[in-house]
Amino acid sequence: MNQTSDYELTVVIPVYNEQESLQDLFNALSSYKQKSSVKVCFLFVNDGSSDNSFNLIKQFCLSTTDFYYISLEKRSGLTGALKAGFSVVKSDWVGYMDADLQTFPDDFELLLKNRYQGELICGIRTKRHDSFSKKIQSKLANKIRNLVTHDGISDTNCPLKIGRTKLLNRLPLFTGMHRFLPALVKMTGNRVYTVPVRHQERKHGVSKFNLANRAFSGLADLLAFVWMRSRYIEPSVAESDLKDR
Repeated sequence: MNQTSDYELTVVIPVYNEQESLQDLFNALSSYKQKSSVKVCFLFVNDGSSDNSFNLIKQFCLSTTDFYYISLEKRSGLTGALKAGFSVVKSDWVGYMDADLQTFPDDFELLLKNRYQGELICGIRTKRHDSFSKKIQSKLANKIRNLVTHDGISDTNCPLKIGRTKLLNRLPLFTGMHRFLPALVKMTGNRVYTVPVRHQERKHGVSKFNLANRAFSGLADLLAFVWMRSRYIEPSVAESDLKDR
């Protein structure tokens, strides 16, 4: 049996070349595990790392309870890594955070306290500790995205979220669709709730995103979302004689 079925929450953590951050990440997650209000486990998704990240993850998970891993055959990008993680999780709730530790694992408690306010609970970063140019890029991207998606989320890229596992597994996730999780959830008729969370500077490694891949990839992803929304079908059954067994 998949071990994640024994937990209420599984936190999926995509990892691509984050060897410098991993020890601090292991420590922070281990500390949070001791104080979590629910039974929680953590699933690392190695997204084709070319450094020593996978070896460090494997060693840690094999020697530490409540920590698991999967390793992808080749790099699939953030959405691909999330999709791979979501697809194997069996707990009622699944969460997600980045491996760079710019958000705090302890803040999952803020999301968990509000988990019955919606089917997707999103962190909203307060007091962003990013460069000025990155803040401007993020604000502009969120405004453009909101004009199109009307999801009403001011920080859709915040890497701290929890949601109903069955719902997130049903979402049509394509490359770049991690940027549109709130909009996708609302598109299916489900609720999204936002909670302020903390943010800190990246201490190790470098960001995998820059102006070029944010601007050009973001525009392509936005067009893909618009097309997908126009073709989305959510049938509603009016009557059935099937019985649950």
